[in-house]
Amino acid sequence: MHLVVMHGWKEESAELVQEIAAASGITAYEARQRMIGGGPAVLASFAGPELAQGLCAKLNEAGVAAFVVDTALLRSEPGPFAVRRFVLGERVLRLEAVDGVTAEIPFAEIELLLPAVRISGQTETKTVTERKFSLGRTVLSGGIPLTKKVTRQEEVTSEERTKCLYLLARNRPQIVFRQSGMSYDGFGAAMKLSQELNFAFLTGELRRLCCAATFDDRLLNRLGQVRLLGPAQSFEAGLDLAAEILGRSLLPPSPPLSG
Repeated sequence: MHLVVMHGWKEESAELVQEIAAASGITAYEARQRMIGGGPAVLASFAGPELAQGLCAKLNEAGVAAFVVDTALLRSEPGPFAVRRFVLGERVLRLEAVDGVTAEIPFAEIELLLPAVRISGQTETKTVTERKFSLGRTVLSGGIPLTKKVTRQEEVTSEERTKCLYLLARNRPQIVFRQSGMSYDGFGAAMKLSQELNFAFLTGELRRLCCAATFDDRLLNRLGQVRLLGPAQSFEAGLDLAAEILGRSLLPPSPPLSG
């Protein structure tokens, strides 16, 4: 699928809403819903690139920045660099991925810090047994209140939240720290007593060391993710996709090569 992402509009005027709606073939109400939060937001999805690029061109003519994300290309590329171990050097971040690959990146090259929450849920059926008042038994007993056992099936949904932190820089793959998926022994004597405390400390240290990086926390809640992904919410790598889209909207384009 080819996702059309819009961002960068200056004001939400009625004329702009109508232009976006007309260009994308949706109602003005739907267009206004996509624009809540100021973008970026997935406006539409197409099977082929031609229609997606055509919509991008129309948005640009209306004064709205837009780009296309090819989800098939994202699937074919290596996923994010998922950190297993790390060391915070004086000027360099040293990393080891879950697959054993190592990397180094200067703090000065990191341009975006995107904290996020990965929300996953599962539904299971449980058998619940409880006692309920029985009118029939009460009548037969001469008015003494009696109960009976009632068994029923109940669906219970549990939700798990995992904190993540994406680091983005141009010409580098996504780097992602997952609170529950890595070792914190790189902190040495500064290591805390729990994953939660360690992850909070790591986030604070990276904000301090990557002083030139932009910090954007809109992926910390489900509503922010829903507003961003819109019709692309069913994409299996939803949070990685959301970080990719947010990063592309915030990172300035690479300067052209001279000569």
